[in-house]
Amino acid sequence: MSNAATQAVPEPVGRERVAAAAASLGIDVELVQRPAARSLHEAAELLGIEPAEIVKTIVVKRRSGDYLFALVPGGRKISWPPFRTLLGVNKLAMPDAETAFRATGYERGTITVLGATSALPVYADERILRRGGRISIGAGEHGWSAFVDAAAYLAAIGAVTADLTEPEDPQS
Repeated sequence: MSNAATQAVPEPVGRERVAAAAASLGIDVELVQRPAARSLHEAAELLGIEPAEIVKTIVVKRRSGDYLFALVPGGRKISWPPFRTLLGVNKLAMPDAETAFRATGYERGTITVLGATSALPVYADERILRRGGRISIGAGEHGWSAFVDAAAYLAAIGAVTADLTEPEDPQS
C-alpha cells in the first residue's frame, strides 16, 4: 500500500462544508471572498448590499443545556422577551466563543446553519422572509460570505419564523 493511500482524507472545512450542505439541500449558494470589515456597514459596503441583507447566525443556549440558531438581520438584535415566550422558556443565553464553536464547528463571525456539526433548531426573524431576495450569511470561514435566496434557505433549513428582533439602536 502506498503512503498516499494510508493517509486520511481531511474533513471538508469552512466554505467547503457550506457548499456541500447547500448542495445536499438543493440550495443555490454563491461563495464570495471579501476583505475583513470592522462594522456591519463596512461589510455591507464591501459586499455591495444593504446592512439588513446580512443575516447573522447566532448560537443561543437554553437553560436545559441544548442549543439553537437564531437568524438576525443586520442592524437588529434578539429581543429576548418575545423569543423566550416563543420557546416557552424563562432563560436563554449566548454561549462563549469556544462553546459556540463546539456546538457548530464554526468560529464566531463564520457561523452558519449550513454544514454545522450539530443539527440545531433554527428560528429566523420574520423580516428576513418579508424582505425576500438574496441574503448574505456566514460561509464557515473568515474572509468569505455566502449568498442564498432567503425564502429557499429558510424553507430548506426548516426555520421557524417569528418576530424575534428589535433595532440595535432604538433611535433608528
